[in-house]
Amino acid sequence: MRNTVRVIVAGSVCLLSGCLVGPKYQRPVVTAPAVSRGQATAEAASLADLPWWEVFQDETLRGLVKTALVNNNDLRIAVQRVEQARQLTVQAHAEYMPNVGYEAGISEGKNESLGVPAPSNGVRRGTFAVGLAAAWEADVWGRIRRLNEVALANYLASEQGRRGVLLSLVSSVAQAYFELLELDLRLEIARRNVQAFEGSRKIFQERLEGGTASRLETARAEGALAATAATIPELERQMAIQENEIHLLLGSAPGPVPHPGTLLEQTIPPAVPAGLPSELLERRPDVLRAELAVRAANAQIGIVMASFFPKIGLTTLLGRGSSPLAAFTGGQANVWSMAASLAGPIWEGNGLRAQKRQAVAAWEQARIEYEQAVLAAFRDVSNALITREKLEAVRDRQMEAVKAFQTAVEVSQQRYMAGKSGYFEVLEAQQQLVPAENALAQTELDRRLVIVQLYHALGGGWHLSDADWSGPAVGAAAPAATPQNRD
Repeated sequence: MRNTVRVIVAGSVCLLSGCLVGPKYQRPVVTAPAVSRGQATAEAASLADLPWWEVFQDETLRGLVKTALVNNNDLRIAVQRVEQARQLTVQAHAEYMPNVGYEAGISEGKNESLGVPAPSNGVRRGTFAVGLAAAWEADVWGRIRRLNEVALANYLASEQGRRGVLLSLVSSVAQAYFELLELDLRLEIARRNVQAFEGSRKIFQERLEGGTASRLETARAEGALAATAATIPELERQMAIQENEIHLLLGSAPGPVPHPGTLLEQTIPPAVPAGLPSELLERRPDVLRAELAVRAANAQIGIVMASFFPKIGLTTLLGRGSSPLAAFTGGQANVWSMAASLAGPIWEGNGLRAQKRQAVAAWEQARIEYEQAVLAAFRDVSNALITREKLEAVRDRQMEAVKAFQTAVEVSQQRYMAGKSGYFEVLEAQQQLVPAENALAQTELDRRLVIVQLYHALGGGWHLSDADWSGPAVGAAAPAATPQNRD
């Protein structure tokens, strides 16, 4: 009988072990444009091929990024998510192995055997049993293989999530640093204009004391001076908040951030190749993560479909047991068993069919989300390319405006001193210069931020290993960077 059971089970496994129910995974088809909007021609090279330390040349910024990559809490959380997903893959792989355990029991009573009522003519006896048990499920329909496929996809998705955090962290530190430098530039503009308004106030005050100007002129000059001076503490407040924001990214307590460089000293690549749009499917962490979600959802359908078929299992038991307890050491106390089981559904109120429809709907949702992630990637790259191109024209016009208003201030002051114009002309020229200079500072910031945005949108540093992300070692020569200009 035992041999018959073994033959039947072994034969069933051999015949059916190659069966894997559920759909075979195929990447959803997405049509990529030949070139990104805002891109002149298709090009194989991409800004994303450069490591971050070649894109950002400022040594202070590089140091901040290095610190953030070590201490940032969001990144540390992402690492723990990866570890959780990795352990889930180990748990899923364990489903292939037999489940081996032990059990022991001892009891004493009347009309009982191992704690179960058993007639014994009222005799009081003790019982004892100890043994090893093993159970194993034959993965006939691929349920366990599908479980492992889901676990592996989720693990790889967590890896892409961690890489996305790395890229976002580098981009966030760079953006926060450039914004700090822009505030510093605006503070310099404010202080310079305070000096200019102070000069005008002194001129008006002297002319008032000399009887050649009215109190109205002096009051207007004092008001303009006070209004401009009020922007200085406000900018200092914003700078302190920005420094605290940078320290949060660094995983440290709030404090000042040394920034010896200025915004205008930050280099900008003369060319920013975007590469082929189709390559975004292989570079962007969020796109790869969305695709892995589709793979996991596809495998989940197979898990549900396997539930429609019977489960085949083997169980074994080996040990010793006796009743009465005194017979435990006797040869008749050996206990062993081997059994095969076959269990499957007959009717469950359409519950399994509902589970399958739910799994298919989840796959459809994941597929749509993948397509949306791809479209969002194309949009992000196009927006950055167009923005970079248009900002150059905006900057040129703003520089012309600033030069024109600077000339207007000089001429108006000369005309006022010569008695050819009134104080309104001087104040008007000065008040037009201030917003023009601030607008130019904002554009200079945007010109640098768009490089950060494009690097992020392209999936920058996609080829870097975990060890490479921290950048070159201190004191080591950095690789040659792409030629850049200095504004």
